Amino acid sequence: MARKHVLLGITAGTGLVAALTAPALASQTRSPVQHPQAAPFAPDPAVMHAARLQKQMRTTLGGTFGGAWVTDGANLVVATTDASAVATIKKAGARPKVVRYAERTLDAVQTKLNQHSASAPKPVTSWYVDVQRNTVVIKASSAAAAKRFATASGVDAGTVTIVRSTARPRPLHDLVGGERYWTSKYGCSIAFSVTGGFISAGHCGGVGEKTRGSNQVDQGTFKGSSFPGDDYAWIDTNAQWTPTPKLTRWDGSYETVQGATEAPIGAAVCRSGGTTNTKLWCGKIQERNASVKYEQGTVSGLIRTDICADPGDSGGALITQTGGQAQGITSGGSGSCKDGQGEGDEVFFQPVDEVLQLIARDGGRKLVTANGHRSDADGACDGNQTKASGNVTSGSSAHEPDGGFTTTASGPLSACLDAFDGVDFDLYLEKKDGSTWTTVAGSTDPEPNETLTFEGAPGTYRWRVHAYDGSGAFTLRYGTA
Repeated sequence: MARKHVLLGITAGTGLVAALTAPALASQTRSPVQHPQAAPFAPDPAVMHAARLQKQMRTTLGGTFGGAWVTDGANLVVATTDASAVATIKKAGARPKVVRYAERTLDAVQTKLNQHSASAPKPVTSWYVDVQRNTVVIKASSAAAAKRFATASGVDAGTVTIVRSTARPRPLHDLVGGERYWTSKYGCSIAFSVTGGFISAGHCGGVGEKTRGSNQVDQGTFKGSSFPGDDYAWIDTNAQWTPTPKLTRWDGSYETVQGATEAPIGAAVCRSGGTTNTKLWCGKIQERNASVKYEQGTVSGLIRTDICADPGDSGGALITQTGGQAQGITSGGSGSCKDGQGEGDEVFFQPVDEVLQLIARDGGRKLVTANGHRSDADGACDGNQTKASGNVTSGSSAHEPDGGFTTTASGPLSACLDAFDGVDFDLYLEKKDGSTWTTVAGSTDPEPNETLTFEGAPGTYRWRVHAYDGSGAFTLRYGTA
């Protein structure tokens, strides 16, 4: 019998669930639920110090900055084109190196090569700025081809070093929750990345089924699958595909998976799938431990929600509306998103916790989470009751509150900044002096999140969130003396 790997539906007017899925597969024994815990994120203090020092030196040296790198695991070397800056670099605690080209000069060479990349000869495979060698490296299997590329791009030959290489880079692809994948006949959606692959619905394919990504690139193989009884599967992917803690919102931004803590009934949740790929579809958990009778058999232990879905959304992700907690894998339901979400929409989800326990036994697979993304790290923000949120673009700042706040007593002023992985946001405290705002404290770790405490005197203050690198949303919690 042919498999139909699409979303399950309820026959109109009957109230009976109709199965549009695979025939029965051997169910696996249900086991007690456990919640795998991600390893705590502990940045190396020496590396963090080097990163802060690099930021400081780039700002201090300006156009003479020639790049920076770490030797012996922690010792920072700072390059400069200005010999008179050597003393400044030493005083800051770094090792100086005088070089010919500034970082911005080499970056400009890289930009020119990028602008002419379409005309690069086939033997040319890559090019990049090598700050330690103070040059732009062009890798190619033919030196003559590399020279032609450099000349055609109009770059100074002295800034370029050609390295012979026979390597042929291949595209690599991210696994992102909610995105489409294909089996031999049908399309389903990714739920969440796990080490070595991803999880999805069992009715999307049996063990041994091959998958391709939405880009039609070979992707992986179903290594475990259960339907009916349960409705889950895990897929091992090849080396071209990288599991990520991301779930697409279908607007160019992503939710970040933080864990898999079970949300209670009534909690706000959102679904992402490859068919309804215009936005996240959100609603609430109506019940847990629901049973659904599909044509192929009954699936039990499901989460019931008031969210809509359409064929092909099967296997997609259910996540908490806030907090990034993975909840479920899209199994089936009734209604449709074609006319917008409305009354009567009902979708069921396989809880992820059971699946995570099973895959942990099978090769030690774990849910891929943003271990480095800390929210109120170490409880440092527990006493900060004021909460603000906003967005900043790279190089810009936001102030909270915009007009400042006034304290009449001396005491600690504290705040915690929380942002998504992949950006570098800094946090500053400014005090008003007449009509001028002056920075009195700052936290500039090279990561998304910052914690800052300052013993303040009476006066008017405000917090400044600065996007040193990257753009996106942030949450700021702060208290006053």
